[in-house]
Amino acid sequence: MAVAASVVVAVGAVTGMVSALDDRGGSDEAGPPRVTRSPSLDSLLLLPSASPSVTKFPSPTSASPTRTREKVTPTPSPTRAERKQSTAVVSARLYRHPDSQVLEWVRDNPADPRHAVIESRIAAQPAAVWFADFTPDTITARVRAVTSGGSALGRVPVVVPYAIPDRDCGGYSEGGAPGLDAYDAWIDRFAAGLGTGDVIVVLEPDSVAQADCLSERARADRFASLARAGRVMKAANPRARVYYDAGHSGWNAPARQAEWLRQAGAASTASSDGVFSNVSNFRTTSAEIAYDRQVLAALDGPASLGAVIDTSRNGAGAPADGEWCDPSGRKLGRAPTLATGESRIDAYLWVKLPGESDGCKGRPGTFTASYAYELAR
Repeated sequence: MAVAASVVVAVGAVTGMVSALDDRGGSDEAGPPRVTRSPSLDSLLLLPSASPSVTKFPSPTSASPTRTREKVTPTPSPTRAERKQSTAVVSARLYRHPDSQVLEWVRDNPADPRHAVIESRIAAQPAAVWFADFTPDTITARVRAVTSGGSALGRVPVVVPYAIPDRDCGGYSEGGAPGLDAYDAWIDRFAAGLGTGDVIVVLEPDSVAQADCLSERARADRFASLARAGRVMKAANPRARVYYDAGHSGWNAPARQAEWLRQAGAASTASSDGVFSNVSNFRTTSAEIAYDRQVLAALDGPASLGAVIDTSRNGAGAPADGEWCDPSGRKLGRAPTLATGESRIDAYLWVKLPGESDGCKGRPGTFTASYAYELAR
């Protein structure tokens, strides 16, 4: 049985993807790990200077870490187009948050021989910002700092609320809110920071796909909170696009995943703009496109619902043996973009920041230059 799909934050701070512990002095690993926390106000409140605005984030219909134990199922090899896809082209419309572990490593290690490759192929790309600690008093300000930073540049930030109770089913990314009432209140405060501009919300990785670890009652309660979360966010900012957890193409069958997603509110435009898949995983883009379309068809919601795919580490597909922990031979996937050219596929995103370890090539959640370089070269 497949379990959590995203190596996220067993330890380490969360800025950019999961941040603040870096490779000092050209070494491979950062200092001692710290308990998970989200971006601090000290790092977030300095906004970048404004730049010309860009065109409006397209509608979904435009054509345009948790440790993993997976089923060992075949995964399609990357297509020739995927193998040739360059990560050098950055979408000018997605927001690159100015504080992340990889950017810190680049700043601190200008003489490292890996510097140019890591800087140009990873640090230059926009990536998601995770909020993985339960800190109700500051969550609004910290989310607002990220979303206002994107708005100042006319770009679209990607934010990841990751505080659902019993997240990762007690695994390496355990933690989150102490209960669903507290979580609902935290979501209210999170939504208050979303601002009024375009923003993509990747809502709680693994929260739906991994829900078979919960009792039937606990699962129903979680899904009710997730449905509420989407409604609250879209009410707070009608331009927010909220996507729900579809796991990935090697996990649950599309019909089963769609049934759970329906219970979690993903079929209603009052709470959802569609689904996301492949967070922190390695499945090929072509496999995820096919899978997401099957999920959306089974979900039987409005045609406006779409999907976003994490392409950060899927350039060589998933290992044949199902290895999940920093497997060798993986490569960067397609560059983040809001123009995929695929119907019902709204974006390719880097939700998991490449080089942040699953726990084998470095401490879980920390940036490891040797791993980043292996992915990027």
